[in-house]
Amino acid sequence: MEETSLRKRREDEKSIQSTEPKTTSLQKELGLFSGTCIIVGTIIGSGIFISPKSVLSNTEAVGPCLIIWAACGVLATLGALCFAELGTMITKSGGEYPYLMEAFGPIPAYLFSWSRLFVIKPSSFAIICLSFSEYVCAPFYSGCSPPQVVVKSLAAAAILLISTVNALSVRLGSYVQNMFTAAKMVIVAIIIISGLVLLAQGNTKNFENSFEGAQLSVGAISLALYNGLWAYDGWNQLNYITEELRNPFRNLPLAIIIGIPLVTGCYILMNVSYFTVMTATELLQSQAVAVTFGDRVLYPASWIVPLFVAFSTIGAANGSCFTAGRLVYVAGREGHMLKVLSYISVRRLTPAPAIMFHGMIAIIYIIPGDINSLVNYFSFAAWLFYGLTITGLIVMRFTRKELKRPIKVPIFIPILVTLLSVFLVLAPIISAPAWEYLYCVLFMLSGLIFYFLFVYYKFAWAQKISKPLTMHLQMLMEVVPPEEAPE
Repeated sequence: MEETSLRKRREDEKSIQSTEPKTTSLQKELGLFSGTCIIVGTIIGSGIFISPKSVLSNTEAVGPCLIIWAACGVLATLGALCFAELGTMITKSGGEYPYLMEAFGPIPAYLFSWSRLFVIKPSSFAIICLSFSEYVCAPFYSGCSPPQVVVKSLAAAAILLISTVNALSVRLGSYVQNMFTAAKMVIVAIIIISGLVLLAQGNTKNFENSFEGAQLSVGAISLALYNGLWAYDGWNQLNYITEELRNPFRNLPLAIIIGIPLVTGCYILMNVSYFTVMTATELLQSQAVAVTFGDRVLYPASWIVPLFVAFSTIGAANGSCFTAGRLVYVAGREGHMLKVLSYISVRRLTPAPAIMFHGMIAIIYIIPGDINSLVNYFSFAAWLFYGLTITGLIVMRFTRKELKRPIKVPIFIPILVTLLSVFLVLAPIISAPAWEYLYCVLFMLSGLIFYFLFVYYKFAWAQKISKPLTMHLQMLMEVVPPEEAPE
């Protein structure tokens, strides 16, 4: 089956906006509630439970710390509204990928998929599962750290289980997401209510002189924003599965407007709760802030906290897997990855090859010792592509005026988000220069070698290898190319 380029399809079709699929293709199974749960469930992972001290360590005061958390929520909401315009204008799954393709052509889109598929997404998936594994193992190894073999084996098992669930059924994957989102909201509610009760009882000492000793340098503020936005990562996840949303023109923006402000409110109130029982110094010394909070407030029921944090992390991992599989699927459909990765399971109607590929890459990332530093250095690449994508929104206001825009944000919003993205990309490099940032850029650009060898020129020897491989994988996994929906 010959590949059809995006530009050729644009000539053949009157609109690039998707119609309701009625064939072997991704099905519209997700409503407003499921969409909101994917946003909330993916954003609220392990970050808010174990890493508020990263923001506090850069601001060094309670007041600026809370302002940073609120500012991150505002930035995430503005970015998501820009993505809502893109998602309702180009109703294709794959997040930034189809938007970059339409705005700038195949090379930036390929570099995005290259960076996202092989580094950012699978390493994030692996770290979330490692966090889950450590919380589950901790009660069985009280007084000492659990063996790394046990932690990594359990994390690999979690990756396999989540990937299998999402490959089996879209509906099953969304049910799992809804269930764990509900579970994590329980622990969020417990922490917030406990904190507000303590606050009402007069535990306000830690909020006195809350701006004293604050770090107000540009470098410190930028790094605080950087760490805060890492906890908000996932605000654009619904754009990866636009094709599977029922009535995306209504449900995509509504899920954003409901989900991200809900997360922002939870994050601010949880930080307030932490500060009711811990001073800034105690919070910085804590290895796991939520566990310390539980030990001081919920004892003897403090075991609830690590249990529900485990639920939270597994929910975030499920949401990440659910959306990342669609990115691999779209990249394969456009001919930027192995064609078999764009195939759909005949029995399940899910992008099973794409999901299993993503899971395998994530397991590879578990094998090395500590990959947290790798993810920190590569995460700046995410904001590079966020900024590039929203710049594409501005460009398409002038170059693609014919496209319908059910949602149209004021032009100053994408301009502001683009400028903030440039700031977020450059600030960590300027404030703390490191060779690793150069390595990251070189790795991203190395994707051009594969693009020209296997995508642009399509050498015959590469086709001879890929075609029989595709055929055997197709028979093994019972998958077929997605069919075009009838007009």
